[in-house]
Amino acid sequence: QVQLVESGGGSVQAGGSLRLSCAASGYTYSNYWMGWFRQAPGKEREGVAAIYTDDGSSYYADSVKGRFTISQDNAKNTLYLQMNSLKPEDTAMYYCAAGRPVWRPLGRYDYNYWGQGTQVTVSS
Repeated sequence: QVQLVESGGGSVQAGGSLRLSCAASGYTYSNYWMGWFRQAPGKEREGVAAIYTDDGSSYYADSVKGRFTISQDNAKNTLYLQMNSLKPEDTAMYYCAAGRPVWRPLGRYDYNYWGQGTQVTVSS
């Protein structure tokens, strides 16, 4: 079955960096949208960044543009999120997701499979 396993979360100070990874298994890493989402306590889950497996097309939420970079290693079936210049408002549980078809790459309802999440905490 499809498995998505996130890693790389942790606690950092504002201005710091973290790199999240998502190891995908149980399906062919092709013709899927892969996304990173986050959910802070009391808030809706929101799309952060998404990438299409086959051509690397990507989308970013306005709040992370210029600070976060989504990438993938198709040979390793692994998705990444490089997060730089972190802010306290980036604190959340971060989830990896896979889906197809996806009409809105940052829309959570279009994704079929989800990981368990990894916590990111940014202190001021």
